Amino acid sequence: MNPQAMLEFARGPFFYAALLFMIFGLAYRVVTVIALGWSKDRVPDKGSKGAGVFKTYLKALLIWPFIPWVKNTFNRNPLIYIGGGLFHLALFVVVILGTPHMLVWKSLSGLSWATLPLPIVDWIAAVGIIAMIMLLINRRINPVLRLISGPAEFLSWLFVFLPMVTGYMMTHHLWLPYQNLYVLHMMSVDVMMIWIPLSRISHFVFYFFARTIHGAEFGKRGVAV
Repeated sequence: MNPQAMLEFARGPFFYAALLFMIFGLAYRVVTVIALGWSKDRVPDKGSKGAGVFKTYLKALLIWPFIPWVKNTFNRNPLIYIGGGLFHLALFVVVILGTPHMLVWKSLSGLSWATLPLPIVDWIAAVGIIAMIMLLINRRINPVLRLISGPAEFLSWLFVFLPMVTGYMMTHHLWLPYQNLYVLHMMSVDVMMIWIPLSRISHFVFYFFARTIHGAEFGKRGVAV
């Protein structure tokens, strides 16, 4: 199969099959979580569940995650705290605020929005790639992380890293012909979408469930969120 045919396959049938697999896979996982239900309260509330949920979302929105003294995580392992924050920021900027990806979202949903200039997205993407490399090194040398890391964790890293680095290489026309880089980028994106509902990368879907539940529980008990 020549590069052009591979690109058409990666952008066409494989992309839409992977996208549908990701959507239905994530939907299935969400339904199974909701089906678990909510345990019945057996003691009177000391506070307000609604207020607890409101406070936890307000805190998440207003407190910038890179402020070191906000969480004890910084004192325990600053590399994970800063590297993880920079990686997630870069991923959000590239996928949501980068013009090429916004156009993909527009083709799928019909929605469009303002994007950041390419040089800004480019620099943030580079920072995200460096952060991912540092996080991988830290996972290998940190005795606790090394103990709890298995094939799934390294595959998750790889399946996110490949789209990031191939996209960066496309932007700068590095090392390989552009069409070949495009094929590698699309293939890696397709594989990542298939992997997402099967792995812990799906945590981005459950973030809102977790924050809502924790906020309600803390609010019910009348403790600080």
